[in-house]
Amino acid sequence: MPAEAQLIALAAVAVLLIAIGIWVLLRVKNNPERKERRRRIHVNGLGRLGDATITEVSADSIFYSYSIGGVAYTASQDIGALHAHLPADHERLIGHAFMKYAPRNPANSIIVCEEWSGIRAPSPRSEPNTGQEISEQTAAP
Repeated sequence: MPAEAQLIALAAVAVLLIAIGIWVLLRVKNNPERKERRRRIHVNGLGRLGDATITEVSADSIFYSYSIGGVAYTASQDIGALHAHLPADHERLIGHAFMKYAPRNPANSIIVCEEWSGIRAPSPRSEPNTGQEISEQTAAP
């Protein structure tokens, strides 16, 4: 094989390896968790505020519905990375909440992100059969 052909073959292999390296770097940079985090931060920064109703909560998802401009939307949000921003008792989340949505795409919405939460404070627990609220502080004698 002539020297020129070997040089061309080596250059082609080098270009191919560089292209594969760039592709791998881009894939690592744009993994699904980072994409979802960027989406949440973007909607939080530019989004408009609206009312939503949380209908169901599972270990890693919140399901909710809302209406924008007369169009009803049903959505879910992955909360797997956001457990630190949520109360421990997920069942108490069901009910009214705030949400943010992208003005140009109302279907792109969030209930909670790293910098904001639309979850309203849960109502105080009641003492069974008495209807009296449970207080963390005790009355002085």
